[in-house]
Amino acid sequence: MISPVRTASREEVPVLDLAPLTHGGPIDDLAKQLDRACREIGFFYVYNHGVDESVFNNVFEATRRYFALPEDVRQGHLMHPIHRRGFMPQGINQHPGYVADLKESYEIGVDLPPDDPDVLAGLPLHAPNQWPDDLPWLRDASEAYFDQTKALGERLLKLIAKALDLDEGFFLQYTKKPMVQMRLFHYPPQPAVSPDNAFGVAPHTDYGMITLLAQDPIGGLELRKRDGEWIAAPYIEGTLVVNIGDLFQRWTNDLYVSNPHRVVNRTGKERYSIPMFYNLDYDAPVSCLPTCCSADNPPRHAPIKSGDYLVQRFRTVQKYKAEEEVA
Repeated sequence: MISPVRTASREEVPVLDLAPLTHGGPIDDLAKQLDRACREIGFFYVYNHGVDESVFNNVFEATRRYFALPEDVRQGHLMHPIHRRGFMPQGINQHPGYVADLKESYEIGVDLPPDDPDVLAGLPLHAPNQWPDDLPWLRDASEAYFDQTKALGERLLKLIAKALDLDEGFFLQYTKKPMVQMRLFHYPPQPAVSPDNAFGVAPHTDYGMITLLAQDPIGGLELRKRDGEWIAAPYIEGTLVVNIGDLFQRWTNDLYVSNPHRVVNRTGKERYSIPMFYNLDYDAPVSCLPTCCSADNPPRHAPIKSGDYLVQRFRTVQKYKAEEEVA
């Protein structure tokens, strides 16, 4: 059984006030705070982020309502393994060395029309969203939250570019059709006696650019520090938790750290969370940034397309049958 961990201090996982970014003020000091957090832990909280409280409340209410539906109803909304839209049952996601994650989810992305050229070409992660006709409340709440959080992701890309001494629009040039994915997560109570390799989400790093996570008061997110200690990142009212992913670490030549994290629901209660994974266009060329390398510190990673990398990583953890996958 995994032992409980202590709560992180605000020095370990800082809380950033995004008011200057949200309202168009000077962002130099804020960029320095973000830079330090990304170098030291790869996680930080944000408030004054511009996402309305009512939008938060509505999407969490819709999430609880959806996962209270009968299992056979949700099974009718199964997610396509390549397009990644719809319901993912518990038992699909499994990290090597661990039992399958003790969670289920409903996923949406940028809602593309059926005649979009990338949809017609079968490009992974490009598709219309899958909305059950009889659940309009799920679509309404999810789309409102998706739109506001996607806009926040774009603002954060501007701030991160500033922190890296780049033009503020550097990453935004690769957001013509970004691969933004949002998941509504439900974590049933984890049994009091569980194997040491059983988690709501097993220890992992995120794959892409940045993740924006809305937690409920149950908490459960835990981070691994550089010295190997695990600490809890608790719920803080009015905030989102932001972390960087593996692709961002590649961009920065390992200057910014994609930090291992996990979820354990020890409370005996239902837990809900909503991560937004903000990724760039499929063809965005991920290669070492000019401000993150030198003659003494050459690039450490080969260039790769953003979408190719994400698809490779998804296939390592999802237990769909090969014949279910289409290119």
